[in-house]
Amino acid sequence: MNVVADIQADVRVNDFVIKIANVNGTGSASANGLLMKAIFRMGVPVVGKNLFPSNIQGLPTWYEIRLTKDSHMARSGSTEFMVAMNAETYAQDLKEVAPGGYLLYDNTWPRPDLHARTDITAIGVPLARLCNAQFDNARTRVLMKNMAYVGAVAGLTGLDVGVIRGLVEEMFGTKAHLIEANMKAIQIGLDAIAEVHKEPVSLKIETMDKTAGHVMIDGNTAAALGCLYAGATFGAWYPITPSTSLMDGFKMVCEKYRVDKDTGRKNYCIIQAEDELASVGMAIGASWNGARSFTPTSGPGISLMSEFIGFAYYGEVPLVLFDVQRAGPSTGLPTRTQQCDLQLAAYASHGDTKHICVYPADPKECFEMAVQAFDLADRFQTPVFFMTDLDIGMNDWMVPEFEWDDSFQPDRGKVLGKDELEKIEKYYRYEDRDGDAIPYRTIPGEHPKGAYFTRGSGHNWKGGYTEDGGEYKEVLDRLTRKWESAAEVVPGPIIVEAAEPTKRAIISIGGCDGAVREAMTRLQQDGVHVNYLRVRGFPFSAEIESFIDAHDEVYVVEQNRDAQLRGMLIGETNVEKSKLVPLLDYAGMPADPTFIYEGVKAHCLNAEA
Repeated sequence: MNVVADIQADVRVNDFVIKIANVNGTGSASANGLLMKAIFRMGVPVVGKNLFPSNIQGLPTWYEIRLTKDSHMARSGSTEFMVAMNAETYAQDLKEVAPGGYLLYDNTWPRPDLHARTDITAIGVPLARLCNAQFDNARTRVLMKNMAYVGAVAGLTGLDVGVIRGLVEEMFGTKAHLIEANMKAIQIGLDAIAEVHKEPVSLKIETMDKTAGHVMIDGNTAAALGCLYAGATFGAWYPITPSTSLMDGFKMVCEKYRVDKDTGRKNYCIIQAEDELASVGMAIGASWNGARSFTPTSGPGISLMSEFIGFAYYGEVPLVLFDVQRAGPSTGLPTRTQQCDLQLAAYASHGDTKHICVYPADPKECFEMAVQAFDLADRFQTPVFFMTDLDIGMNDWMVPEFEWDDSFQPDRGKVLGKDELEKIEKYYRYEDRDGDAIPYRTIPGEHPKGAYFTRGSGHNWKGGYTEDGGEYKEVLDRLTRKWESAAEVVPGPIIVEAAEPTKRAIISIGGCDGAVREAMTRLQQDGVHVNYLRVRGFPFSAEIESFIDAHDEVYVVEQNRDAQLRGMLIGETNVEKSKLVPLLDYAGMPADPTFIYEGVKAHCLNAEA
């Protein structure tokens, strides 16, 4: 065991990043999650970011745990404590450690190259050798080595071992042998650190009380729970990263809450289709039959679903599509995050189509907006796109506990039942009887008078086939009016005003929110004040255009190359496009406040020069 370059640095309490470098497929996820949850249980705000490869096993993977006493929700962009468990990435991991930071590594095999830096503390512990001596099975040795570094980190930082044990007991329940084995491995790490590094380190974890009333959850699980509460009973999908876990979550909650206790009958239907086109077709069919239905996918899936999406739009069939965005184009980077489907979703399918979209920023909004998405789809009888990304969907976030109003009643929109159909003389599916551009629909089997033929081909307001240009245009114009009327119903923008009056502002969307807010704080400390608006729905409300008009410079922060949100703002409003300044980060990593801070500062300096 050895320690290299023991550096004296200022003590940092509950304000640093632990980054674990490992190999995909080694079972490190459980150990990393255990570390993060233990910190959360100690009352310390925390954020977890999983950076994993797109293969099943063998390539490097990293997991970032940010302790943030000020409750920031973005990546910090720095690493103060690196746990280097992958020899293939040692050189890279060593470079990433901030000056004055720590690198914990397995020195079962000598690593003289780690001695190159004199501005950090490198701590070597023979975790593999120690675990090999205590455990017989090869796979167990690999798994327990991960638990051993949990113990080592706890020993160095003061992480409460009692809290860790409580979590281990929760993980394994009545399986006493697994609890014993994991705690044995954790103790190996604790004992090893106590022997090699007796001096206190400058990175400390201390108990706080800032996580009460919060939960740790990922966006896909939260959205799945929202589907349940919204009354969804049908889901079809074709597996694709990073959306598959959304359907896994829906299956889990349905098995718990949608099975009749007396008969065992399942009150839901989930189908894994043969491809994305089939899955959206099934969801459309279920919705046409009256079920609340949905399909989760990502950008490549939306591309393949395009024809059926146009059919649902033109045939006016409610549908919710969950697009958990990843880096494109083509297959792109399947396990990296981006916001590169904004325009794809807004205008999906050939011909003239415009779709309602909602943009949650964290798992709490995933839960809430999932419910809203189903109401919007039913109310406007149209596809609704629920737009998240890999960072929101698959990473763990600390968010306030979910709230639910037990008096909630789904908004099923304009549906004629048996009694209403009995009273009317003639039913026409696409008739705008009320002047709001939304026709009445019927559920198959309610009444013979409510029968109609759903057409994806040219049709008139009566639902009959037509090739008459005037009749075709009449339906298309009504669809435009219907979409425009959704602007005041979709989730409204969130506006945050600066501490002082300013003509500068930031507009952003989705998971950039935490990074923008942290950047605003840093800018304010430098005397740069900016207002902030977060877009949460499309079509854009009048409030968004007014916000832009009120400022001289508006920095549009988004995670794609082509400034898609900026393009939509220019195309769908009458704002002066020259005042919209793009700040684009599209490397596939979760949003970084430093990028936003430096981008705004640089533009301000150039403007003043």
